[in-house]
Amino acid sequence: MAPMHDLLLIDGKLVPGAISAPVINPATGLVLCDAPRADAAQTEMAIAAARRAAPTWAATAPETRAQALIALADALEARAEHAACLLTQEQGKTLGEARGEVEGSLAALRYHAGLRLTPRVLRSGPADLVVEQRYPLGVVAALVPWNYPLLMLVLKLAPALIAGNAVIAKPAPSTPLTTLMLGTLAADLFPAGVVQVLGDDGAVGPMLVAHPHVDHVSLTGSTATGRKVLMGAADTLKRFTLELGGNDAAIVLEDADVDAIAPQLFMGATANAGQVCLGIKRIYVARRKADALCEALGALVRQAVVGDGMMPASTLGPLHNAAQQKRARAMVEEAEKLGTTVAKGIVPDHGFFVAPMVIRDLPESARLVREEQFSPVIPILPFDDEADAIARANASDYALGGSVWSGDAQRALTVAGQLRTGLVWVNRIFDLPFEVPLGGARHSGMGRHQGIEGVEEFTQTRIVNAAL
Repeated sequence: MAPMHDLLLIDGKLVPGAISAPVINPATGLVLCDAPRADAAQTEMAIAAARRAAPTWAATAPETRAQALIALADALEARAEHAACLLTQEQGKTLGEARGEVEGSLAALRYHAGLRLTPRVLRSGPADLVVEQRYPLGVVAALVPWNYPLLMLVLKLAPALIAGNAVIAKPAPSTPLTTLMLGTLAADLFPAGVVQVLGDDGAVGPMLVAHPHVDHVSLTGSTATGRKVLMGAADTLKRFTLELGGNDAAIVLEDADVDAIAPQLFMGATANAGQVCLGIKRIYVARRKADALCEALGALVRQAVVGDGMMPASTLGPLHNAAQQKRARAMVEEAEKLGTTVAKGIVPDHGFFVAPMVIRDLPESARLVREEQFSPVIPILPFDDEADAIARANASDYALGGSVWSGDAQRALTVAGQLRTGLVWVNRIFDLPFEVPLGGARHSGMGRHQGIEGVEEFTQTRIVNAAL
């Protein structure tokens, strides 16, 4: 029997890919395995199968659709440790982080299974009735990123399916294994064509985006990729949801308890080796607290154990790929010339590792400040004036998230209300309850994820206006 990541799922059947390509283990830089990829003919087959399956799935009772999601969660839970190990080896994150991603994926499947779309009465009287209804769009392409390949897949798959759509899942070319594994589990749980998984060598994504029989594209990825999706979807005017890049700022006010918050800030900046869209990318700190914060974060950098995520002692894994490593190293090289290095970790001499670092006093023009670095390198930027900190935090085309840290919650809320982003945390980070909808502003995306609003993204509104 082939491993659970050796086959594609097309029209209810597990089939070999027309082509294959290697998957690289980021901790070693060596080939982990070869994985199947779909060609143009297989992609066309999947789109046609989804088109056939969508009407019947849309007409299926919501309770039946929910039962299928719960069954998928149960099947994944039975293989949770295998999934976590696979995730660590293909993506690079520590095994503890991978287990957390699997647990989050299980919770997301079960949460969305409990959601229902219900008509909303807009007007009701003796002579008329106006009702807002929602119906599924049809065929959804779920384009999944490499930083959270399982969780981001589920956060597209579950709401699209519970809304009544057929879904074609396409993982990033470099992280296909956990997606293919989930497709293997789904094969016997959903009608043919309702859930399909295609490995990608780089050509499948553009084909799905441009295809006239794909009705919605849900992408989590870079802003550059988001622009390509917009251009590719323009001819067919298909619907889309885009969760794109971020350059999230944390603002640490002068009344913050630095020792208490430093571990949270460090985690917010270095989780998944800094490869988190909503992670902390730059920290603005009141000048009189800057030395203490640098000292506290520097101590955490020196304590970090950087290594293969499969090793129990590792607290920080590698970057995901060689291109990301090269880009991060270029940013660090510039930053070390422009600012002051407070602390720098130790990394293995193989794989795609970048040392965790704290660098302070950089100019706003430094790449490490103005770009989304996706690495465990933390720029500390002192400020003298609160209004200036807010202005600097807002001076970015990215507007995904941010955070404010203070001993006075009301003061922090006032500052949070001035940040022009899709999400602002106050005295916390990475608190993401599924019932709370999320979405970026400006170059960080369009549309909403999570909550009933995230399900509605995969539907069309219909107004029924009746004379009684």
